[in-house]
Amino acid sequence: MRAAGLMGAATLISRVLGLVREQVFAILFGAGNLTDAFNVAFRIPNLLRDLFAEGAMSASLVPTFTRARAEEGEDRAWRVAGLVFRVLFVTVSIIAVLGILFAPQLVGLYASAFQQIPGKFELTVRMTRVMFPFFPLVAVAAAFMGILNACGVFFMPALSSALFNLTSIVVGVICSQLLFVHGPRFGMMPIEGMAIGVLAGGLVQALCQLPQLYRAGYRWRGRTRASAQAAAWPIWRRDPHLKAMLWMMVPGTVGLAATQINLLVNTVLATSQGTGAVSWLNYAFRLMQFPIGVFGVSLASATLPLVSRQWVAKDVAGVERTLAQSLKAVFAINLPASAGLAFLGYPIIEMIFQYGRFYSEDTHATAVALAMYAVGLTAYSAVKVLVPACYALGNTRVPVMSSFIAVGATIVLNLIMVRPFGYWGLALGTSIAAVLNCLFLLRSLRLMLRAAGGQFPFRPLIESFAKQVCVALLMGVLCYFAHQGLNGLLPDRILAEAIGKTGLILSRTVKVFAVIPLGVGLIVLLGRWFGLAETTEAFDLFAKKLKNKLYRSRT
Repeated sequence: MRAAGLMGAATLISRVLGLVREQVFAILFGAGNLTDAFNVAFRIPNLLRDLFAEGAMSASLVPTFTRARAEEGEDRAWRVAGLVFRVLFVTVSIIAVLGILFAPQLVGLYASAFQQIPGKFELTVRMTRVMFPFFPLVAVAAAFMGILNACGVFFMPALSSALFNLTSIVVGVICSQLLFVHGPRFGMMPIEGMAIGVLAGGLVQALCQLPQLYRAGYRWRGRTRASAQAAAWPIWRRDPHLKAMLWMMVPGTVGLAATQINLLVNTVLATSQGTGAVSWLNYAFRLMQFPIGVFGVSLASATLPLVSRQWVAKDVAGVERTLAQSLKAVFAINLPASAGLAFLGYPIIEMIFQYGRFYSEDTHATAVALAMYAVGLTAYSAVKVLVPACYALGNTRVPVMSSFIAVGATIVLNLIMVRPFGYWGLALGTSIAAVLNCLFLLRSLRLMLRAAGGQFPFRPLIESFAKQVCVALLMGVLCYFAHQGLNGLLPDRILAEAIGKTGLILSRTVKVFAVIPLGVGLIVLLGRWFGLAETTEAFDLFAKKLKNKLYRSRT
């Protein structure tokens, strides 16, 4: 939990900056053709990153490095890490070059409907080519992050994402402003400056982790060193650890490839829903990713090395205890977050995005999509914990099967729901499929642990989940009516008429942030009433740390 807390703090900074980046997009470019083009262009290299870097590769690299370190020592483990870095970078660089060459075909596959709007398809192709080099940079950054997590270093790798967002904002805005003035001379549009910002952010995300990696012990370890042990190492293409990791990646990559098919279908369906649909879904998904990134990914990254060590040590009871604690923490945090996003989605989106070229109809459309995504938020976060746990237990078959189940369910549900419900039916179908995927993974992990002599009972998890749902719904309803009451007492027009646009921002911010302490207080009180240890322990830990900091500041 301490490791997850460190990662959560760093990832919180990253997610806040990520929201700032989306806010900049909303203000400068709204939710129209330009942002639709950028989102599709960015999605292509980003999906490849998920496929080759942050998915199967990270989940297989940490157990491999941990095993090599435990069985053969530090030098051998770092030799394996270096081989992974080099093989990964060369492979994904080749893929990036092919992506640049075949960008028109890739965009045509994802967004053929863009060809109906003059210039939209061509703009998407240009930005895809600009952002493709981001893929190898962020793939190597993900490998650095996995190794550092295995070494017990969590804060800086998580903070690297914040530096990516910060760099992409600063460089992107500067380049966009320059292109507003000089873009027509070069045949470029201002939003292409944001694509350049993404590329600069990827470079910073990779390079900022290198100093920490060297402090952890990484050095070039070749076979030609004057060491009998090094001379006995196999050449890179015959290294058993590298081969084992690559073979472990294959099923996971196949499973993730199925996920990419799912995303391809969703993108095609979204582009068919008219101008703005891709952007509304993207803004909503970004907001939904906030709690997933802060808590779900942080818990998963902190859980994976611990479960790997416990499994290698044959501590089945420890694995069960770690997984149960992680899942209960996911429930305690993400269920209230789901309720908050569902019941307060409109004022949150209004506060963050509704300025410049982002209008009230965009806020309403995004809020509906966000409520549908919120249904599956807890399942998304739980999957982030469960899939790496399967890899840590040496099982690559179950994540592949779960991926195919999730993909099949998502495609079927989305094809059914998009016709009656439109764009937000895609969000709801995706959420329901995430719940099905989570249930399958839970059952599979239980069978694996029972086969190893464990139990992993479901009843405590079900009881915790049911209580947290009740707490979250009560909190969400009360916060909704509290915000409605504040709207009646302090309409936005009062401060807007008094001090202008700043007053509008201030009015929206004050009302949203006035409700947040109420929501937190309700969660704590209801958590104590229902006897939810995860909720009360998290609050007590926070209160203790705050008290210690205040005490130190006084002395």
